[in-house]
Amino acid sequence: MDILEDISKSIIKASTTLSCDKYNSLKKAIDMEDNENAKWALTQILENYKVAEKTKFPLCDDTGIAHVIIEIGSEREISGELLNQIHEGIALGLNNLPARPMAVKGNEIERIEQSQGLYDEPGMLRPASILIDSANDESTYMRDISPDTLNIHFLLEGGGPEIRAKTFRVYHKRSFENVIDTACGWLEESLGMLGCTPSIPAIGIGRTHFEATSLLLKSIAYGSLDNQSEHEKYITDRLNQSGIGPLGLGGKTTVLGTYLNIGNQRASGVRIVSVRPSCFVEPRVAMLKL
Repeated sequence: MDILEDISKSIIKASTTLSCDKYNSLKKAIDMEDNENAKWALTQILENYKVAEKTKFPLCDDTGIAHVIIEIGSEREISGELLNQIHEGIALGLNNLPARPMAVKGNEIERIEQSQGLYDEPGMLRPASILIDSANDESTYMRDISPDTLNIHFLLEGGGPEIRAKTFRVYHKRSFENVIDTACGWLEESLGMLGCTPSIPAIGIGRTHFEATSLLLKSIAYGSLDNQSEHEKYITDRLNQSGIGPLGLGGKTTVLGTYLNIGNQRASGVRIVSVRPSCFVEPRVAMLKL
């Protein structure tokens, strides 16, 4: 196995290929949509997906920042060499795609100010910190991880949804509905400004900002529109009542579905909630089994 090449291919797959569940949901939305402008927009989005997969061109010019989740069983190990290979393979994949150059040059101040310009090589865009997922992770999307499992999940996260994302405290008031309705309110506001709907919003609810965001990312990696919970359906229905519609043109389809991942909680008056209104090319995910 050439692991660098396999990782490179995974990055390209994530960037250019639509998952079956999302394809089915989009087709269903086109059939159900009775707003002429919305139906046209959804049809064009579907055509974009087909062209990207056929030509191996990115689904979007914003090719995203790589996020990695390693799913590991009790009898497997992660070495420093593997972590280095993941970084090298992602760089290779971004260069081979090719992705859009987005890595900022300079020291920490110059990177903040973006005063030294960008690197020409797409692969200079480093991935975010790697998450480790094991069998004792208690959450809605908890995995039944066998002892010999070693899977690497790659997520490409675009800038538009990050601008509209939010992670903050919610005073739960001993009410699940209060927490969910607050998250829906945040999403309704952000989806109205996103521009590239329909979305598949992701929500993580945990004890800390890091944990809530981690739960959100895991829901994107593991979630399926073919298997939606009662609460995910509720959120989807509520957000679709907003009438924002595809590309903000109105209609029934503001979101195609929802990912809701609830982790451990602690005795406290607040819950930390993280929401991300993915754009219509997301989730861009791929998985490599080792």
